[in-house]
Amino acid sequence: MTTSGGDPRDFGFYMPGEWAEHSCCWMAWPCRKGMWGDSQATQQAYADVANTIAKFEPLKMLVPPHKLESARSLLDAGIEIIELPIDDSWARDSGPNFLVSDSGELAGSTWVFNAWGNKYQPFDQDALMGTRILERAGVREFTSTLVAEGGGVTVDGEGTVITTETCFLNKNRNPGWTRKQVEAELCRTLGATKVIWLPGDPQDHETDGHVDGIAAFVEPGRVLLEINPDKTDPHCSIGEINLAALKNQKDAKGRTLQIEFIHEGIYHEGIWNGGCSSYVNSYLANGAVVVPGYGYDRDDAAVETYRNLYPERMVVQVQINDIAVGGGGVHCITQQQPAALR
Repeated sequence: MTTSGGDPRDFGFYMPGEWAEHSCCWMAWPCRKGMWGDSQATQQAYADVANTIAKFEPLKMLVPPHKLESARSLLDAGIEIIELPIDDSWARDSGPNFLVSDSGELAGSTWVFNAWGNKYQPFDQDALMGTRILERAGVREFTSTLVAEGGGVTVDGEGTVITTETCFLNKNRNPGWTRKQVEAELCRTLGATKVIWLPGDPQDHETDGHVDGIAAFVEPGRVLLEINPDKTDPHCSIGEINLAALKNQKDAKGRTLQIEFIHEGIYHEGIWNGGCSSYVNSYLANGAVVVPGYGYDRDDAAVETYRNLYPERMVVQVQINDIAVGGGGVHCITQQQPAALR
């Protein structure tokens, strides 16, 4: 493996859409003290997600030494457990961005990880996670000084990135960076040519409005956007402002984006789980979609939406309330490694 600050595009590398074939999925075992109300329930929920994904593609779980016993007791035998020091369990955000080239090579880019604006301590081990994963994958690493997280972007694999203003333009991430500088670095590190900005979510005080709780590319030219059907819901306005920003947007190929919709979970006090209630925060495995469930009445509707979007894939719902209370969902705890020819 070699490390470089060069431009992946000069070597033909780009981040493919998440629907592309995967060679495996990476996850990290829950381990941060004080994060979870019921740590045993959270570990079981992580295992439920991992065991489900492992039915469709190989899965590699990063586990710190003191959690090996609990991980082995809950994970299916086919899952590869990798002993590694980690601080937290959000592989999407601290893991690498895997890149491929048209010639079939695999590489990865890494950003600076600062625990969502220095919200949690320590994070020094997670700041190394991206590099360590790429080392184990044996592929080239392209480094960056941009402070960013994988949950903050969705890509179409054809040059387009969607992200949010509330996150990467936040003063707790990249003070002193202009919008154009952030755009340029996102394009360089993801092998893209265009960035579409959504307002984000100013009500989200965990990730500062990661796009993976708002919208996701379904395929080139189509975006799934989360909206709230309840006008009295405190979170309803978030979907409205992001829809207004996404309407009539063109992608890197000049296509006007087609917008599909999915209803988000409930944010009413006393019903809301207090964390993630996003259904767009799902994982595309090989031949399947792993959809979060929260015990809301809208769980079934989310499954039906994904069946309509991906009729060729099996749709599997996993209940994740014991993960969601930490502020993230299925997409947040997973990181796909695309298949490469060599």
